[in-house]
Amino acid sequence: MMENATNELIVVMTKGINDELSSVGLTIANGAITAGMTVGVFLTSNAIDLVRKNGVDHTHVHPMESLKGLLDDFIARGGKVWACPPCTSARGYNQDSIVEGVEIQGASVIFERMKTGAATVSF
Repeated sequence: MMENATNELIVVMTKGINDELSSVGLTIANGAITAGMTVGVFLTSNAIDLVRKNGVDHTHVHPMESLKGLLDDFIARGGKVWACPPCTSARGYNQDSIVEGVEIQGASVIFERMKTGAATVSF
């Protein structure tokens, strides 16, 4: 086992509401919480639309759970969601434009966790 190993996972997501990988990323994040891990999701590029108010309300990638359900469940279970500042700004979004429980934070929020041994996966 690595000396700096932690029980933390960072899921970096770039896919938005039109790509099934967004469902996969959120499913993995929820599964990690179920496994007892501390989990954070960092959204960049098109994944920012996952947290735009009303962005995921009607999106469902079958056979997965709805994106809204996956996201709501993740946040309710203590998962952290961070949205890339330049990506939100480029889309004209601000803190009022995104769902409750999501913070606009730069990549340093995940780098600090990676430096202490957090595992990362990308979708």
